[in-house]
Amino acid sequence: MKYKKQIFGAVMSALLAFSATATAEVKIALDSPQNLQGSGSYVWAHTFSTYLNDKGMKAEEYQRGALGGDDELFDQVSQGLLEVSMSPLNIVGSIDNLIYGLRLPYFFENSAEVDHALYEGGMLAKINEKTTDAGVRVLAVNHVGHATGIFNTKRPVNSVKDMEGLRMRALDESQIELYKAWGATGTIVSWAEVPNALQTGVADGYLNPAFVPLLFGHTDFIKFYTEAAISPSLRITIVSEAWYQGLSDDERKIVDDATAAANKANREWLKTQDAVVKKLEEAGVTVSVMGQAERDAFRKASAPAYESGLISDEQIAAWEAAKGK
Repeated sequence: MKYKKQIFGAVMSALLAFSATATAEVKIALDSPQNLQGSGSYVWAHTFSTYLNDKGMKAEEYQRGALGGDDELFDQVSQGLLEVSMSPLNIVGSIDNLIYGLRLPYFFENSAEVDHALYEGGMLAKINEKTTDAGVRVLAVNHVGHATGIFNTKRPVNSVKDMEGLRMRALDESQIELYKAWGATGTIVSWAEVPNALQTGVADGYLNPAFVPLLFGHTDFIKFYTEAAISPSLRITIVSEAWYQGLSDDERKIVDDATAAANKANREWLKTQDAVVKKLEEAGVTVSVMGQAERDAFRKASAPAYESGLISDEQIAAWEAAKGK
């Protein structure tokens, strides 16, 4: 970490000295197809880039994977080599794990509660207290669908018991622990390898918002979806802190205003997502709607996720207070 801070300090000094070139081109690394109907992440990115261009700050969108994988993009942002990246939540978890509060199962009731905690409750600012020291600013948290559900290739899941024997694709070790608590198993698979893993049986399913199999063409092998509403479906926009601080006051205001416009567009897009479940059914996916008793059983079984050490009791309390209840 000290080495990262040294690198960040050197890059910051260089960029501040040559701030006039800071906005020669704002590169935006996308994390999804350029689909304004199906991708909330792209709605955010495209609104942001359009606003910058309209205000005279040249911005260019780069297709998913064109500038590297998530880890490579994170390194480029932290070193000031890339201005903006659409990224997963956990990419900044290596700096500070406070952001993992957004992944706690059955913690938030709805998207409005998430936004209240982040903005009115000050949790986004708290996240940035640590990340900016390492050269990365979390500029925004983006909704990419309604709360996550359970997809799989094997059978309908209507209860915790139905999870037994399923091998699920995991983002990281913490998600593997959650699967264990539900009686399933997990295996870490990069997103690029997910289609092959599902078709060969390396993984039987994943947790994601309803739009994902439609957007990425997985409905040929994903056949079952459960509306389990486990946790918010979120991605983040990270930017180079060196770049951000190297902007003039006028440029920074344009970036901040572009962020506000992108946030608004993203939330408006979220309101359109009720129709996605019907599209899944039309694509041949069997949809199960979990009853309250079954949802309560999943919530109870998820308790180990709160005790895993991924996030501390104090951090959970901070998120609880920020929800405003």
